[in-house]
Amino acid sequence: MRTVRIHDTRSGELRELREPGGEPIGIYACGPTVYNRIHIGNARPFVVFSLFSRFLRAQGYGVRLVFNVTDINDKIYEAAARRQIPSDQLASEMTAAYFADTDALALGRPDAEPLASEMIGPIVAQIAALIERGHAYEAGGDVYFRVRSDAGYGSLSHRRIEDMDQGEGLDGAERKQDPLDFALWKGRKEGEDTWWPSPWGDGRPGWHIECSAMAGDLLGLDFDIHGGGSDLLFPHHENEAAQARGATGSELARIWMHNGMIQMTGEKMAKSVGNIALLHEVLAAHGRDATVMYLASAHYRQPQAFSEAELEDARRRVERVRETLGRLEPGESPADMAAHREAFFDALAGDFNTPAALAAMFDWIREANRRGSGVGSGDLLAMLTVLGLEGVEPRRGAVDVDGHAAELLERREQARQSREFALADELRDELRALGWEIRDGPGGPELIAAGR
Repeated sequence: MRTVRIHDTRSGELRELREPGGEPIGIYACGPTVYNRIHIGNARPFVVFSLFSRFLRAQGYGVRLVFNVTDINDKIYEAAARRQIPSDQLASEMTAAYFADTDALALGRPDAEPLASEMIGPIVAQIAALIERGHAYEAGGDVYFRVRSDAGYGSLSHRRIEDMDQGEGLDGAERKQDPLDFALWKGRKEGEDTWWPSPWGDGRPGWHIECSAMAGDLLGLDFDIHGGGSDLLFPHHENEAAQARGATGSELARIWMHNGMIQMTGEKMAKSVGNIALLHEVLAAHGRDATVMYLASAHYRQPQAFSEAELEDARRRVERVRETLGRLEPGESPADMAAHREAFFDALAGDFNTPAALAAMFDWIREANRRGSGVGSGDLLAMLTVLGLEGVEPRRGAVDVDGHAAELLERREQARQSREFALADELRDELRALGWEIRDGPGGPELIAAGR
C-alpha cells in the first residue's frame, strides 16, 4: 500500500494522508466567482482536484470532493450593473455557463457544489457564533471579524500581522475597530438589488465567511484537505481558517493544498488584468484531450506557462497516446512492464507529481512501441483513467513497428547519447528509406509511419 503525501502550506512539509478504508477523504476547493465565463486559470484547480480525487479512488480511498460557487460578491453587482441586468440573473447565467464549461472537460462533477446563495442559514449561524465568542462585532448593519482576537492569525500565510492588508480599501473603514478587521456581513447599500435578512439587518455575507461556512457544513470540522489557487492564500484562506477557529475552537482543515497560477507573458492570468483565455474558447481551439493533457503536464504547486506552443505540445502527446492505443491488444500488460506503471502511481503518491507520472507513462509507451506486438492495454488504460484521458480515441489503422525498425531506432538513440551524430543521421536515413519518420518528443523518440 502506498503512503500518499501532500505538501501542506501551513507547515511547509509533506503530510501523510490517513490510510484508506475509513471515512472518505474530505476535500473542499474554492470554485469561481461567477461574474464572467471562467478562463483556463480558473479551470486549473477544477482539473487538479478532480484528477487528485481520481488518483485517491484508484488507491482505494473514498473521496468526498466539494467545489463551491461564489454567487454573492461585489464583482457580481458591478458586472451586472455594467450589463444593466439584475445581479441574480447574471449570477444564474454565469453559474450555468461554469457548469457547461467544466462539463466539457469530461472529468465528472464534484460530489457537492454548493452555491453561497443557498447557504445563508449556515453562514448567519457562524457569524452569530463569532459574535457570541467575542471574535466579531456589529457596526451600523455590518459585522466585522476582530483579527487581533485570533492568536493563530497569520499561521497559514506566514505573514506578520503588521504587513497584512485585507484588500477592502475604504469600504467600511469608519466602522471598523481596527483597519485589519474584515467584513463578515455587509449591510445593504443603495443600488444593490439582491439581499437577505439577518439579525443585523438586510444585506449579504462577505466572501470569506461563505467558504468557511459551506466547507464546515458539508465536510465537518478538521476535514482532510482544503484546496484552491495560491492567490487565495491571503486573505481568503487565512480568513477562512481564522473564522473556523473563532466560531468553533477547531481548525477548518488538516492540510492546505494550493495550486500555482497559470501565467501568460510572465504574469498571472486574471480577468481584472485582461490577459485571459476563456476555457470554452481554449476547448474549441485545441480540444478537450489536449486541454486536460496540458493542465496535467505541470506540477500543481508550480506556476504554469500558457501559450500556443504549450497547447501544441500537449496535442502531440495526445497523438502519441492515440497512436500507441491503436497498436495495443486488449487485456493485461506484460508483467515485466509493470515497473513503469508503479513509477506512475508512486509519482502521484509523492505530492501528486503529474509531470513525473507522465514521464513514467511515456516510458511505458516507448517500451510498448519498441516491442511492437503482444502488449496489452491494461496498464496504459489504468494510467490514462487517473489523468482523465481514458476517453482518448485510438488512431485507427495504426501501423505496427517491425522488429528491424525498432532495432534501428534503438541504435540511433544510443548513437545520439554517445554523441556519434554522423552514425545517428545514417540510421535516421535508413529508417526513412524503410518508410519511418522519427519523432523526438518529451517522452523520447518514436517511429511514425511516413505521411502520418
